[in-house]
Amino acid sequence: MSRYHARRSRLLGAAGVVLLIAAVIALVSGVRAQRHAPQPPPAAASPVAVTPRSPQVHPSSRSATTHGPILTRSSPTRLDVPAIGVHTSLLRIGLTASGLIQTPPLGPDSHAYWLTASPTPGQLGPATIIGHVDSAANGPAVFFRLGALRPRDGIAVTRADGTVAEFTVERVVEYPKAQFPTQAVYGNLDHAGLRLITCGGTFNPATGSYESNVVVYAHLASSHPA
Repeated sequence: MSRYHARRSRLLGAAGVVLLIAAVIALVSGVRAQRHAPQPPPAAASPVAVTPRSPQVHPSSRSATTHGPILTRSSPTRLDVPAIGVHTSLLRIGLTASGLIQTPPLGPDSHAYWLTASPTPGQLGPATIIGHVDSAANGPAVFFRLGALRPRDGIAVTRADGTVAEFTVERVVEYPKAQFPTQAVYGNLDHAGLRLITCGGTFNPATGSYESNVVVYAHLASSHPA
């Protein structure tokens, strides 16, 4: 082989290695980007027009200031959020002795959990459903794409009494955990509301947890037989 051709072969070989490395980096970066949970943009935090709210109304009562449809108490059994591909049975979760929400178990079969201390979906007040965003062992979890929801998206909750409560998303907000607005999320309402909650923002390796929460606010729009 001539000196020129030998040199050219070495250069092409080196270029091929560089391209291969670049391709691997691009692939890894792409996979990492795909596995990062969607975060809600600021525009998603602007609420759509809904009925006014009254923080003085007790969640279990109804008065002349109550707005929108209200359903009687019935435990939720299933959650469907077509816009983000969520179709899951609903399990129950309660509070710890200190009044904090229990942490759902992490496993390959990820479920959403209705907080039993909150109203049932369709009752007056903020019914609350929580779920994990992901885990190191099992990857994306049930609420991995929760931050991709947008105002006016639909949420369906099937209940034990054979009704399906249809909710409409009002807004999607990411809050730093240190500034979580407890009253805004769990406070009394004048309508049947729904909160979907998961972790979001930046993952902190030192604490082993995410630094924010993603909260979806929704209201009951209608109901129908399952």
